[in-house]
Amino acid sequence: MGINMAELANCVRCNTVFVKGLRDICQNCYRKEEEAFQTVYRFLRERKNREATLIEIIEATGVEESLIIKFIKEKRLLPSDFPKLAYPCEKCGNEITSGKLCISCTEELKNDLTAYEKTEKVMEEARKKSSSNIDTYYAIDKHKK
Repeated sequence: MGINMAELANCVRCNTVFVKGLRDICQNCYRKEEEAFQTVYRFLRERKNREATLIEIIEATGVEESLIIKFIKEKRLLPSDFPKLAYPCEKCGNEITSGKLCISCTEELKNDLTAYEKTEKVMEEARKKSSSNIDTYYAIDKHKK
């Protein structure tokens, strides 16, 4: 029977060493995040606040923007329930409600990838052609004794 060794890690929020489980943060930071979530959720549950924007939520609750975005990305706060709940695209800054990139940036990335793949294919074909057209010449030493 093997002994199960616990993995130690540094909390990504406070850098404290802790026994790593399912989360990358220590229990103390997890508790603080849960309190922040409850603060945001209580605020949004009030009918008058259901259409609050990210900035309005930050100002009203004092909860960090990065935490609120984390709650949205983890699908703990759903834009379908709170229609103005959006966060910035990681490339252009336009507001989005899911993922990391807006539709426009996603399309641009797809187009860039397609263009890159086409270029790679042309380059590979050119390499194949140039390597198959190489003639090999053998020199014979006629003056060998």
